[in-house]
Amino acid sequence: MHWEIEITLFIVLILVALISLAVRNLLTAVVTLTVFSFAAALLYVVMGAIDVGFTEAVVGGGITGVLMVVLIFKTSRRSSD
Repeated sequence: MHWEIEITLFIVLILVALISLAVRNLLTAVVTLTVFSFAAALLYVVMGAIDVGFTEAVVGGGITGVLMVVLIFKTSRRSSD
């Protein structure tokens, strides 16, 4: 029963990773990488590693995503040469 959910999450992981590599907008890449982290967290929970899934959701999806978005808005679009 769980193998259907696992296969679906693996497909979502692959698709989101390919999308995040293909986009040119940095904010879109950060959002897709955050989705990747949450999908990985769901996969860990389905496979039985609840503590690893919770840590991945908090650190990989939450804190890292927020820090990347803040850093994107702190940088300028042009170089200062």
